[in-house]
Amino acid sequence: MAEAMKGLKRTHRCTEVSKADVGSTVTVMGWVQKRRNLGSLIFVDLRDRSGLLQIIFDEKEVGTAGFEKAGTLRSEFVIAVVGEVQLREGAVNESMKTGEIEIRAKELRILSEAETPPFPIEENSQTKEELRLKYRYLDLRRPDLQRNLMLRSQVTTLVRNFLSEEGFLEIETPVLIKSTPEGARDYLVPSRVHPGHFYALPQSPQLFKQLLMCSGYDRYFQIAKCFRDEDLRADRQPEFTQIDMELSFVDVDDVIDVNERLLAYVFKEALGVEVPLPIPRMTWQEAMDRFGSDKPDLRFGMELKDVSQMVKDCGFGVFTSALEAGGSVRAINAKGQGGMPRKKIDALVEFAKGYGAKGLAYLAIHEDGSYKCSFAKFMKPEELDALVKALEGEPGDLLLFAADKNKVVWDVLGALRIELARQMDLLKKDDYRFLWVTEFPLLEWSEEDQRFVAMHHPFTMMMEEDMDKLETDPGAVRAKAYDIVLNGTELGGGSVRIFQDEIQSRMFDILGFTKERAQEQFGFLLNAFKYGVPPHAGLAFGLDRLIMLMAGCDSIREVIAFPKVKDASCLMTEAPGTVDEAQLKELCLKCVLPEE
Repeated sequence: MAEAMKGLKRTHRCTEVSKADVGSTVTVMGWVQKRRNLGSLIFVDLRDRSGLLQIIFDEKEVGTAGFEKAGTLRSEFVIAVVGEVQLREGAVNESMKTGEIEIRAKELRILSEAETPPFPIEENSQTKEELRLKYRYLDLRRPDLQRNLMLRSQVTTLVRNFLSEEGFLEIETPVLIKSTPEGARDYLVPSRVHPGHFYALPQSPQLFKQLLMCSGYDRYFQIAKCFRDEDLRADRQPEFTQIDMELSFVDVDDVIDVNERLLAYVFKEALGVEVPLPIPRMTWQEAMDRFGSDKPDLRFGMELKDVSQMVKDCGFGVFTSALEAGGSVRAINAKGQGGMPRKKIDALVEFAKGYGAKGLAYLAIHEDGSYKCSFAKFMKPEELDALVKALEGEPGDLLLFAADKNKVVWDVLGALRIELARQMDLLKKDDYRFLWVTEFPLLEWSEEDQRFVAMHHPFTMMMEEDMDKLETDPGAVRAKAYDIVLNGTELGGGSVRIFQDEIQSRMFDILGFTKERAQEQFGFLLNAFKYGVPPHAGLAFGLDRLIMLMAGCDSIREVIAFPKVKDASCLMTEAPGTVDEAQLKELCLKCVLPEE
């Protein structure tokens, strides 16, 4: 039966007890991790968020009733123990922070009993994620998850401290806003007071933080909840958290400088990791040409090489037809993989097809220097030799070629490069390689809409030297946009904003916005710009992704207290759920479900 606290006060968390406390009486409270009954003695490992502490129950000291009570303890019972700290009589447990000491109990109170949990509460659980998420309140007791959430708390505190010292003001922006259909799908909230009208949940505080610059707040930040109704991946959730900021009277270098120093401060204080500054920069074009990705992983080489000029006159139709269609032929060198069996190479071909490739050509260099090549019969020996030399091929290497439109070739080889690095165990989680990717294209062509759309958003400033191409060659215009990348993951991104009416009007024209539509969607921002707006720029980090990488996790679900699964549902609360007819009627809504 559960007992009351009856004035008992906890004096220490489990791992706050140390050798310095030997001989003193302490009161600790927590969950029973495990119990071992040796007959005359009962050993209990007590757990709280700080870690484990061994408790010894001896009938001579805790009394017969207390000893019998200790014998009823099971995993996850919540208990309070008063006892004396002493050095361990047995061997020291090096794996425990408190491995040199133990508590000899004088008093035990069972504060709460527990049923047997559906899975063990242990680090690196092998239990299926679906079951763990259904019982997330139990899963969150696991020490590794608790460390992740404590790291998250520490990082957000560090961010607040740093940005406050840098003159930023923390200001909250609304969560119920007007829908702006550009970008990902909005989550909509029906209005009861305004029938037939809807709020949207913010995909980011973008427009409001620009308004704060118009209002003279100079430097703003917010740990902001954001929402996007999009398909999920390991590093995406329908609701996520941003470290959001905006600065006035700045340009690209100013934003990069303050964020580099922020990252260096956070990694040093939280992980003890030195981030060398300045962080390297690379233009979008260079990143795509060298790595096939606008978020390159710099922990390993295997860079793309463009061999288009070398094969333009060869006899291999796959290469020449791609070039005639305006594409390219590029390749990567997987060092030491020349002995890869055909079955694994075929698996790589199938992998490449998942990224749009029609196939994948390969050339393996045997240890004796001879070649095994999927297209050898279409090439002269000297042409093959030239390709091997261009790719710095050596005996034991595997060269992989893709030929198609540039975007397909980049996508295929960029993904293949990461897959091979994973297979070759080149992705060390404690090797933090930061990179700024700059000068993104301002616009990208949408086949679906048959028009240019903003790669970032409609308020992104273009490079001044490209401004004269805006109407004549929109696809060639570079943006004053920048992403911060860590180990192949985009941590955050931002841009310098347009703040002059004339440039904003030109941008809307290119995007196909009429003046009426621009006013309808963004009128409050455009009106604010009439009253004196400073040059401004900003950036937002994905806090969930940042913590995921800092904690060495593979999914952001491991660093979010109550995450959703791939279909955006919560297995624990069973959200989303249905609502009753009365609620729908009050909101003037009727559900029309699609037919099966």
